[in-house]
Amino acid sequence: MTVTDEPITDAPEPDLRRETGRWTHQWAELYTEVITSGLCTGCSACVISCPHDVIGYEHAEGGYKPFHLEDELGPADCTHGQKGCTSCTRACPRFRDWEPAADEHLFGRAREIEELHGISEQVLLVRAADDTVHDGGQDGGLVSALLLWLMEEGYIDGALVSGLEGDGSTLRPKPIAVSTPQEILDTAGSRYTYSANWLAYDDAKEKGLEKLALVGMGCQTSAAPVMWHRKIGKVGKPVQITIGLLCSKTFDDRIFEELFEAKYGIARTSIKKTNIKGVFQIWTHDGEYHEVPLKECHAWTREGCNHCPDFAAEHADISTGGIGKFNDWTLTVVRTPLGQAVMERMIGQGRVLVKPAEEDPAAVALMDRLSRVSRNRWPEEAIAFPKRMPPPPPKKKKAAPAAEAAPKAD
Repeated sequence: MTVTDEPITDAPEPDLRRETGRWTHQWAELYTEVITSGLCTGCSACVISCPHDVIGYEHAEGGYKPFHLEDELGPADCTHGQKGCTSCTRACPRFRDWEPAADEHLFGRAREIEELHGISEQVLLVRAADDTVHDGGQDGGLVSALLLWLMEEGYIDGALVSGLEGDGSTLRPKPIAVSTPQEILDTAGSRYTYSANWLAYDDAKEKGLEKLALVGMGCQTSAAPVMWHRKIGKVGKPVQITIGLLCSKTFDDRIFEELFEAKYGIARTSIKKTNIKGVFQIWTHDGEYHEVPLKECHAWTREGCNHCPDFAAEHADISTGGIGKFNDWTLTVVRTPLGQAVMERMIGQGRVLVKPAEEDPAAVALMDRLSRVSRNRWPEEAIAFPKRMPPPPPKKKKAAPAAEAAPKAD
């Protein structure tokens, strides 16, 4: 070996520690390991699980994070935590070994490394059979169809979803508890700025709702099984079923003024609907359509999304997203026995139309690719379960250009 050669060393073992023994972790550890480390997604599970009501939430531009309300020990510690309260860390779907904890509660096993988009029963293409529900929803209108059917059949009496502030013209999302068919239809559609839907939990309790669906991104739908696995299930007990939304990122609310209006002249109040299909799509009330390149939107990516490893909402009963070639169908991942039973009954009653996912193999491939991209965001210094995945497929070699024909000799 020459003096310029680097010695050969083994790669460090990934940190795959599981939590054992008595759970003693409290706010001080949550603050250090999650909230200020970049892992916090702002899901708000710690807020609604706090039995002492000492955790607030900054649901505003540049925020989307929990914070401690007491002054006595400062923002980094908690008097109740010092006395043994551990509710916030038990509820957090990014603290320590959260991924295998959620897997084991829902599926009885941890995800295999080959299961890039998580454990599932089947993958389908689905759309609402009712044209009104379909047309009022996003892509296939499946989430609205699910909530309406679940309410009719008595599975739920309400749902935690995202709505819009005021008359909706500002497009500012807010967590809301819906309990009527009309409220479900009125809150249909996707938001691409963040709504911590767990925050509607207290509203649901005030309305007397006892059986809830939770609709949210993976960072939110992972919270319920984590709570149950870590024995704080009383908080999540009203949540009977979770519907996950495929999500690669959400944007800070400032994107409307600082990009869409400043560069493209699209006022927030003029926007009727948005979607993401390789570009940021915007429809306005006057019938115009605009496309904004996604690379221009990246500067407004919400901080909590930078390390999120869960594109496919892997801990929902049913995960849904509008990716693939069929713009009016929803790519649907049925994950749990409950999700399977619900989907089979809805199909049997003609409430949804279904096509096999094999009709759009590129959509499934895209879901796996985006799941890999998201898993690669998980930082090396964190507990490594989300980074467990097979090596990427080899890149296809470009075909060599055809050689020019040699000139013929005379």
